[in-house]
Amino acid sequence: MSSDKPLINRYLWAVGSTAPSIPVGQVVANRYQVVAPQIWHDLHPEVPPQVPEHFNSTILPYLRLYPHRLHIPEIYGVCQLEELGRDGSVILLENAPIDHSGQLYPTIDQMWSKASPVRQVYWLWQMLELWTPLAELGVSSTLLNPDNLRVEGWRVRLQELYIDGIANPELTELPGEGGVSLSSAVETSSGVSTALAQSPAKASLQQLGKWWEPLCRRASASVASALQDIAQQLQTENPSLKAIAAQLNLLLVEEASRQPLRLQVASVTDVGLYQNHNEDSYYPLMTDLPKDSDPCHDPLIPHLSIICDGIGGHEGGEVASHMAVQSIKIQVRALLAELLEDPEIMTPDLVAQQLAAIVRVVNNLIASCNDQQERASRRRMGTTLTVALQLPQVFKHSNGEGNTHELYIASVGDSRAYWITPHYCQQLTVDDDVATREVKMGRSLYRQALQRPDAGALTQAVGTKDAELLHPNVQRFILDEDGLLLLCSDGVSDNNWIEQVYANFARDVFSGKLSVEAAAKWLVEQANQRNGHDNSSVVLTYCGVSPQYPVVLHFGSIPLESDGYTINLETEFAQAAQGLESEELETPEPTETVEATSRADWFKFIVGILGVFVVLLSAGGAVLMAQWLLNPKGFEQMRDRFLPSQQQEIPPSAPESTPEE
Repeated sequence: MSSDKPLINRYLWAVGSTAPSIPVGQVVANRYQVVAPQIWHDLHPEVPPQVPEHFNSTILPYLRLYPHRLHIPEIYGVCQLEELGRDGSVILLENAPIDHSGQLYPTIDQMWSKASPVRQVYWLWQMLELWTPLAELGVSSTLLNPDNLRVEGWRVRLQELYIDGIANPELTELPGEGGVSLSSAVETSSGVSTALAQSPAKASLQQLGKWWEPLCRRASASVASALQDIAQQLQTENPSLKAIAAQLNLLLVEEASRQPLRLQVASVTDVGLYQNHNEDSYYPLMTDLPKDSDPCHDPLIPHLSIICDGIGGHEGGEVASHMAVQSIKIQVRALLAELLEDPEIMTPDLVAQQLAAIVRVVNNLIASCNDQQERASRRRMGTTLTVALQLPQVFKHSNGEGNTHELYIASVGDSRAYWITPHYCQQLTVDDDVATREVKMGRSLYRQALQRPDAGALTQAVGTKDAELLHPNVQRFILDEDGLLLLCSDGVSDNNWIEQVYANFARDVFSGKLSVEAAAKWLVEQANQRNGHDNSSVVLTYCGVSPQYPVVLHFGSIPLESDGYTINLETEFAQAAQGLESEELETPEPTETVEATSRADWFKFIVGILGVFVVLLSAGGAVLMAQWLLNPKGFEQMRDRFLPSQQQEIPPSAPESTPEE
């Protein structure tokens, strides 16, 4: 860690019977300042926190659930309260749903009416996915408290865990739409306070369906009926979690497929300041990307991204990483071909199994080479591996068809994947290293495990052992917002460097000041300066899903609606709209907007300027309906159809094209 690295502004969630009563402004243990009820600011994050003497049933679920850290907070440490004249301890949680200013993120209930139909279904999907791992550890009642469920953009985050079976006689009904704060607590035999006393005596899917029901009634019209049906199914006597999950997934991918999807990818690698060769391999290379005059015919681009960091020294690690990339490409091509032949939507479980099988084939290929070359022990070559696949499944619905927006990430080792927006940076993968292993096994807190000299040593890699001993991590996400998908080797991500600098380039990329390719180059250049001890490789993909022209027009008495992906007109416009739709998937996102005119001005504008496409004012603002920039040919066809006797001046051509889906 470099000396000029800024200290983390770390806010913690305090769990314990006395935590809610400690006044705001109080400094506890000469270290933690209470900035809001149960929100403590660590004034000395450079000092390791106090660790409990042993881990009881309150702490262990947090450790076991570390692989789900995207949604679940982690134990940071404990704080004794003797100096305040109080008994017991407070458990401090990091990675809690607290923003950079020390405020809790809003609850699902608070954000529900503001969320899109896709996001509403996605939030429920994430809860259902968490049900099984939480139930296995006896904390599924955590999902039954609406006030405990917070949201940060697309993802659901839990404030804390609640142990099943600790009943409160006053809690006879589940919380209503507004939610109930469960802050009472009990003391454990170890003296560590918990805030788990008011969870229901038995956590069941029926209870989950009961509190989902008010949300489903208030859901967007396009999904409300289907969600209410799912909530009712959950409340039946013996609900089938598998069947309900399948039904919810179909609804999710159907709604996601109604949105546009624009992808643009760039990649960069560098040997670093202190290495004499590069053991990283990645895909796609910049030479793989299509030129402006040469459209891309490779179905893998821009859907597939790969980062591999070789292990085993010169002529070992780089060979392994290269073999992994080439093998994955071949196998994913076969998977995509299978998708084209089968119109049925492949389930998330089946895709995850396919990706895990692909990784194991790669493992066996490298392991076989090791055996043939009689490489043993540390001489065996291997590689880390992080694969991101935007699976181009097509969902056919009543209004057409569209990409299901599914993103699958498979990982082994410590190369990482991040999701970045101007507002947050989220690490999507979990490292396969000693520190993570110690936490998952329930033997150590993460901050405690980081003090080990071997904390960063890998616990699994591709090719070093038999495939039966390999456990790839595979996750499925839905792209429901504009964002940057970053895959990188540890030469870039070490020292949590990405979390510190993401805002420096994310805003510029989304504002159009910085291209995706320039951002990837900047990341590698800066990583060399900040870390520099290893090879640095980046594959950066811009994912755009927001409508390009989110407006509603009133063309006389005929409603004209545009969502940036399809244009729904009356009969005489339908054919032209379909032509625009087919072209839009291959055109760049525009970089300029102008004020739209009023409806009366619209008619004057059409008559006077003869067919220039301008859209009218919608909601609180308007943007330019720049289809002439995106599809000159379609523009000419529509002009000739409706204004055959007029001559028009075609606007200047659009900005330089970028690869899109």
